[in-house]
Amino acid sequence: MQIWTGQSYPLGATFDGSGTNFALFSEAAERVELCLIDEDGAERRIEVTEVDAYVWHVYLPAVQPGQRYGYRVHGPYAPADGHRCDPSKLLLDPYAKAIAGMASNHPSLYSYDFENPQERNTEDSAAHTMHSVVVSPFFDWGNDHPPAHEYHDTVIYEAHVKGLTMLHPDIDESIRGTYVAMGHPAIIEHLTELGVTAVELMPVHQFVQDGHLVEKGLRNYWGYNTIGFFAPHNEYSYAGELGQQVQEFKQMVKNLHEANIEVILDVVYNHTAEGNHLGPTLCFRGIDNAAYYRLVEDDRAHYYDTTGTGNSLLMRTPHVLQLIMDSLRYWVTEMHVDGFRFDLASTLARELHEVDRLSAFFDIIQQDPVISQVKLIAEPWDLGEGGYQVGGFPPLWSEWNGKYRDTIRDFARSEPGKIGDFTSRLAGSSDLYQHTGRTPIASINFITAHDGFTLRDLVSYNERHNEANGEGGQDGESHNRSWNSGAEGPTEDPQILSLRLRRAKNMMAVLLVSQGVPMLLHGDEMGRTQQGNNNTYCQDSELSWMDWELDPYQMEMLWFTQEMIALRRRHPIFRRRRFLQGATRDGADSVLPDVEWLGTDGGEMTEQDWNDAQNKCLTMFLNGSAIPEPNSRGERIVDDSALVMFNASGNPVDFVLPPADHGAQWRVELGTGDAIEVGETVAAGQRLTRPAHSLLLLMRPAETSTDEDATVGEESRSTRA
Repeated sequence: MQIWTGQSYPLGATFDGSGTNFALFSEAAERVELCLIDEDGAERRIEVTEVDAYVWHVYLPAVQPGQRYGYRVHGPYAPADGHRCDPSKLLLDPYAKAIAGMASNHPSLYSYDFENPQERNTEDSAAHTMHSVVVSPFFDWGNDHPPAHEYHDTVIYEAHVKGLTMLHPDIDESIRGTYVAMGHPAIIEHLTELGVTAVELMPVHQFVQDGHLVEKGLRNYWGYNTIGFFAPHNEYSYAGELGQQVQEFKQMVKNLHEANIEVILDVVYNHTAEGNHLGPTLCFRGIDNAAYYRLVEDDRAHYYDTTGTGNSLLMRTPHVLQLIMDSLRYWVTEMHVDGFRFDLASTLARELHEVDRLSAFFDIIQQDPVISQVKLIAEPWDLGEGGYQVGGFPPLWSEWNGKYRDTIRDFARSEPGKIGDFTSRLAGSSDLYQHTGRTPIASINFITAHDGFTLRDLVSYNERHNEANGEGGQDGESHNRSWNSGAEGPTEDPQILSLRLRRAKNMMAVLLVSQGVPMLLHGDEMGRTQQGNNNTYCQDSELSWMDWELDPYQMEMLWFTQEMIALRRRHPIFRRRRFLQGATRDGADSVLPDVEWLGTDGGEMTEQDWNDAQNKCLTMFLNGSAIPEPNSRGERIVDDSALVMFNASGNPVDFVLPPADHGAQWRVELGTGDAIEVGETVAAGQRLTRPAHSLLLLMRPAETSTDEDATVGEESRSTRA
């Protein structure tokens, strides 16, 4: 085999159409061997002799896509000093574009003896670890282009590649649970009929199956255990794991883009699957432990952990920052994804210990011409001191709004004293974001997500039921802000079932009339249950997968969600570009405020109404003639106005419509509870009795504008309310 010197950039294995360049960073290494592995597992070792700026590199003209490889790094093994080089462990390339196999829990993966952790274990790991794979970068993207939905028009759908597709009756069983299935016409049809504009895929970076779960007959279902930041997870591939996963992922993205759906990835850059000081040596630990990981300053044998997973990446070193930025850029430029949701993002912002919104990570994101232009979403907390940072991220970022989730759940279960917080969340959470110059799109509004109850379980269970996880039912969150509506779990009581459906609809409607960016959990649109399990991280089974066989209640929930998303899409008043002010807007056609909070008597809420802890009812008036900011085409929007009546109490309540200056006639668009018909017209000042735990949404036509540049709404009214 010919061996050329190669180049130190780019890092990883790069096939150029003729051969492959290999480049690996390690400041700790004294010697590096590139190991080529054949189909039988036989290994050929090639000494890498060229090194520039701590990057070891070699070019092999004979190596083609599909070649498995790994590294053996010779250097100091001195855990007390932070060094854990171990050439007996075959290591993954941190820049591997594909990874084959799955690491077992074999003792050879560990550099110490299980019986005596102070003793070295030099057993070779090659037969029990994962292998990096050379891939072809070539793919026919055709005329693919990002849908590029404006942020305020976005509706996000959090989905799991396997969970969404594993039981779909219209998808052939052989491809279920794969990228091919995720891009299947049956899935795309569901997403387009639902009306979402983006799918946020739970982790698809190559992750590891945790040994302790495998031993219990469970699996890492969620995937928050990344080992390969460039590689699509190989278990979601249909055709193979020697690069086929890359081609299938690209085709999935291309198919979703053709349907005008963006792809956002849930990414886990805060830690790796190598765990704490007792974890396996799979990649980073054996390459340059001290460069990649945060170590305890006065005890460098141990890891500084703000993630609860055993380790945290060292975000202030140039090569870790480069790894993350190269990974992000790769997924945008080569894999065509449209944005990222950063798991435990506060960890990424830690310079020393504290969370710093001016950290190096934010700096390099801000100035990057590629990454700064895609959707960036933070999970704005971690487990470290000062880690809860909702509202604390820089202007370029949007955030999962945990305060929105908690407030809406509390209001929906009729908790006292929530009316003020509830209106703040409906209006876009300006109290959290406006002070840093941000707009409503900073708030990713969600009521449920993968972590916790589904929407159906939120109205069906008071307590978590996690016995299947094998931890005595003690794992997961114990304070769920849920209410079972009168019975714990499954019931045949029609009144309880009706109340549950009504309450689930209420929360879905609230989500979709709130300013900000709504995110739905997959399956919530059609009443998916996890039987009260609020921590299905290890449940790769029908407990977590989407069941597509729907009963009448679930069909009703699906129809209602479709209608609410369509209503939001038709009416810009529910997705404003700027925060509501509660005042008359300059340049608007109306003397009324852009938003008003009305009591059940139809008048403006009084101080007594706001301060009454038992007040659980109000009406939101949104003035469609008070939207002075233009749309993206420079047109000033004039929209229909809306009244939304909320009754979160346990009793029927009389609501009075506001006086005629707010609108003489109102049309019922959607509601929960059977007290009034959709399409019915009601008049100013009319009294309506609304059932317990119900919501009613009414609209009136826009006032005529004399401004020839104004445009009314954005789509024609739906004929089906």
